[in-house]
Amino acid sequence: MPVGRTVFAELMSYVSPRKFRTCVDRYHGDDKTSRFTCWDQFLCMAFAQLTYRESLRDIETCLRALQPKLYRMGIGTRIARSTLADANETRDWRIYADLAQGLIHTARTLYANDPLAIELGNTVYALDATIIDLCLSVFPWARYSSRLAGVKVHAQVDLRGLIPSVVDITSVKCGEVAFLDDLVLEPGAFYIMDRAYIDFARLHRFTEEAAFFVTRWKRNLCVQRRVSRPVDYTTGLISDQSVVCARAHARRDDPEPLRRVHYLDPDTQKRLVFMTNNFALPALTIAHLYKARWQVELFFKWIKQHLRIKAFYGTSENAVKTQIWIALSVYVLVAIVRKRLGLDVSLYTLLQVLSLTLFEKTPISTAVFDTGSQFEDIPDRNQLQLFNL
Repeated sequence: MPVGRTVFAELMSYVSPRKFRTCVDRYHGDDKTSRFTCWDQFLCMAFAQLTYRESLRDIETCLRALQPKLYRMGIGTRIARSTLADANETRDWRIYADLAQGLIHTARTLYANDPLAIELGNTVYALDATIIDLCLSVFPWARYSSRLAGVKVHAQVDLRGLIPSVVDITSVKCGEVAFLDDLVLEPGAFYIMDRAYIDFARLHRFTEEAAFFVTRWKRNLCVQRRVSRPVDYTTGLISDQSVVCARAHARRDDPEPLRRVHYLDPDTQKRLVFMTNNFALPALTIAHLYKARWQVELFFKWIKQHLRIKAFYGTSENAVKTQIWIALSVYVLVAIVRKRLGLDVSLYTLLQVLSLTLFEKTPISTAVFDTGSQFEDIPDRNQLQLFNL
């Protein structure tokens, strides 16, 4: 590693300058810009994400306090709050959306061989959406009811590594099922989703394109049972059936038979019914596949807790989307660094270490290595008593 390079500079070195420049040129991001470039904007926003800055003034104050070190960060200009605010308001958010997609492609390649909780050679995706709440008086363009405002983030998450492979940001009024319309299906892959995605015309496209879906059953679905297969009741399975839609309009949308699996969860004693277009996997595997869908819920919970996507630095739609996409870029970038450096720590631990060592002139692997081991050799007798017993 070159002498004098900071942790932040090493982290940003994993972003390809050529690919970043391609994203900027595609949307003319640096046109009529002499000093504060898109790269400067990205570095400032990434710094804010990694150090948990609360506002534009907070970012400005911290970066000005670190002015002598900004050159080593890659920022070649003095940071002003108004300049960063204008960049977030006016520069096309699609620059950072395309950057995130490029980082996602790299990360998915690195995590492609990670094991799944289920022994399955196919790619498994989990689909879901979450609402990011906004203040109605500050973000009136995001209104979706008389008192509430927000944006909806749709995601398709690869369960190998919890990497979001497809992300879309829409109005809250946009239903989850509409996300399937533009989704490029991967033949042989499994897509796990909840009942909000049930639409027979859209689900039939999975069968046509040789992909598989697993979802929960809706009680109001009207079907006819064709075949019942034997099941092992000791595993929690209740039934495994082939069914077809009973109503004419639903049968027109999806004329192919579907599979319905009844399962009794041994932990919660809750009866669950699943629907899929896959007839080859064992029924118990179908039940376990749907259980893995919970990982996408954990993904959304994680990014809401550990990334800056609840308090925003700008009020326009462009500023909100820019911040969300840069936050996702930072998440994926940290995942890439963790894999390439072979760091045996969680993303949360890595983020915490980075937040405190960004301007240290040390390799990331050294900063993270054996975190906490300095306390292992302290004898117990030196530990002070909290209470005198």
